[in-house]
Amino acid sequence: MKFIAQSITLLLFVFTSSLVSQSVVAEDISGSSDHPMVSRYDGSSIKDYDFREFDEYEILLGKVVHAPGEPDNSKVESSEKLEGKVTRISYYLPEDRSTLEVFRNYEDALKAAGFEILYTCSNKECGGRPFNHRVVKYSGGFADNYSDQRFLAAKLPRDEGDVYVSLYIVKNTSGGGKDRNHIYTQVDVIEVAPMQEAMVTVDADAMAEEIFETGSISIYGILFDFDKADIKPESAATITEIAVLLNNNPNLKLFIVGHTDNKGSLDYNMDLSQKRAGAVVGVLITEHGIQSSRVTPKGLGFLAPVASNSSEDGRAKNRRVELVEY
Repeated sequence: MKFIAQSITLLLFVFTSSLVSQSVVAEDISGSSDHPMVSRYDGSSIKDYDFREFDEYEILLGKVVHAPGEPDNSKVESSEKLEGKVTRISYYLPEDRSTLEVFRNYEDALKAAGFEILYTCSNKECGGRPFNHRVVKYSGGFADNYSDQRFLAAKLPRDEGDVYVSLYIVKNTSGGGKDRNHIYTQVDVIEVAPMQEAMVTVDADAMAEEIFETGSISIYGILFDFDKADIKPESAATITEIAVLLNNNPNLKLFIVGHTDNKGSLDYNMDLSQKRAGAVVGVLITEHGIQSSRVTPKGLGFLAPVASNSSEDGRAKNRRVELVEY
C-alpha cells in the first residue's frame, strides 16, 4: 500500500502571513535538530533534545487518571509499548499563540503526510494533572501546566517499520515572568524496528526438519524493498540455504508462497505477494540452478495470517515467505 510523503519533512505552516513571528527566534540548544519527518511550528526553538538509537517507549492512547498505589500515582486507560529509534524534542514558542492554533498546524501536517490519528484529547478530557505528569517529564514550562493542554498520538504504517508521533502542547499558565502564557510543545517520534529484520537465518537442515515434519516452514530472512518485489541484498544467505535444501533433497518440490500484512486492499496484496514469491523463485532458478519444475510461486496476500494484524509485532510475523511441500 502506498502512503503519501512518508519520507519527506512535514512542513508546519501558519494560516496567514500575519501570524508569522516577528521577533528574534531564540537559539536551539547545542547538538539538537528537528526530526527529518516532523518540523517545528514557525518561531519555535528547541529547549531540550534526546535521541536513542534503540529504546522502549509507551505511547498514550487514552485518558490518564489518578490512581493511588500505582508507581507514579496514575493509570493510563490505554497505551501501546513500542521499541525502536526514539527522538524527543521540546520546543518553546516565544510569541503569544493559542494551543489550538499550534495543535491544528501539527494535526493538519501529519494527516497530509499519511499519518493516522490514533488518539486525541484536550484539557480535562486528557485527565488534567495526571496526564501532564505522565506524558512528558516534569520540567521547565511543562511542569504542572495542564489547564490548557492538547495531545495527539499518530501513526504512519510502513513495511520497513511504523512511525509513531506523540504530540503534547501546553500553555504555561502557572509560571511567572516572560514565559507565562507562552506555548511549550513536546514532539516524540518513535521509529519502530521491524521484527523480521532481527530474525536469524534458518539453515537448510533446520528447514528440512520442519518441512518433513509439518509440511511447511515460514521464512523471515527474505526482505523486500517497501511496497515492491525487489529483494534486499541481506536476503542472499537465506535464499542460498533454500537452494541447499533443494539440492540436498532432489525429490523435494516446493510452493514458494508470499504473504503480506493487511495494509492495503486484498487485490493489491495478492498481486504484491505473487510478485515477491516470483522474485524468490527467479533467484533460485537463475542464480542457483534450481529447475523451474521444482519451485512454484504463489501469492496469498493476507489470507493466511499467523498472528493478528492489529499490532506491529503481528504484522511483522505475517510478512513472510513460506515454503510448502507438494
